[in-house]
Amino acid sequence: MRIGLLGTGRIGSFHAGVLARHPGVRSLVVADIDPARAAAVAGRTGAHAVATAAELFGAGVDAVVITSATSAHAELIGRAARAGLPAFCEKPVALDLAGTLGALRETERAHSVLQLGFMRRFDAGYAAARAAVRKGALGRLHTVRTVTSDPAPPPAAYLPLSGGLFRDCLIHDFDMVRWVTGREVARVYAAGSDAGPGMFRAAGDMDTAAALLTLDDGTLVTATATRCNGAGYDVRMELAGERDQFAVGLDDRTPLTSAEPDGPGAPAKPWPGFLERFGPAYEAELDAFVRLVRGEAANPCDGREALHALRVAEACEVSRRERRPVELTEIPSA
Repeated sequence: MRIGLLGTGRIGSFHAGVLARHPGVRSLVVADIDPARAAAVAGRTGAHAVATAAELFGAGVDAVVITSATSAHAELIGRAARAGLPAFCEKPVALDLAGTLGALRETERAHSVLQLGFMRRFDAGYAAARAAVRKGALGRLHTVRTVTSDPAPPPAAYLPLSGGLFRDCLIHDFDMVRWVTGREVARVYAAGSDAGPGMFRAAGDMDTAAALLTLDDGTLVTATATRCNGAGYDVRMELAGERDQFAVGLDDRTPLTSAEPDGPGAPAKPWPGFLERFGPAYEAELDAFVRLVRGEAANPCDGREALHALRVAEACEVSRRERRPVELTEIPSA
């Protein structure tokens, strides 16, 4: 199989290495708006670099992997659909609902394949939590708590392009809440803070946010995120039921120090970032895409699944801005 990769930034470079090593990938073509960056990635991975997206689409590829800036996702998804090429795209489809719905309609009209990159679906801990909930091991689920904390803010230039903390960061937690529990979010109430570095205020973004989600069966979920967690990269999910509790992301690298006299101290090697924490999951999602293109597996996360998570993020933005609870029925779905 010959795969084209569009975008060779941090995650694109990582994906290029994974694809170059994959036994099902015969050759890899890469492109980036910065040709020198694409050439450097090609030199490290043995891929072939081309100067433009047009050259890549004309290079005889069998599928495309989109890891460009988010603002280009929808256009590239549409281009792949029109070319009849299966596409894998890092989340989100677009920065807004209109762009997302437009790209999904184009994909569906072309009867094309689109897999979205929600890598936590391929993490062993989240998969085990899903299995435990689905088989009733926790009893009736009453409370879910999620945490996503970055150790340091991203570059200031990234913030205006990111879509904001709910769409860029917490959207993973919103996807996991649905995927693990099997329930839909019915209502949200959200708040945010920009009290940290001034670049967040300059970009109209937040460095810290919290949301209370009510699921359609009454289960309560708290979801928090921050860009300023100096202890390390911390991603966890806690699920509490009438019979038992389950935690994802709790191990000897979790950047958490117990205040109890006999509790665990700070970890010797806390998780430094998302590529280290979720490296195996990223590899597994690309393997799933290769198998999907070859007709060996079903789509693990199509565009409509991604739309559900974006609608929750949109509802949180409305809630934060208007300081009120927001029903998901207020957010367009088609």
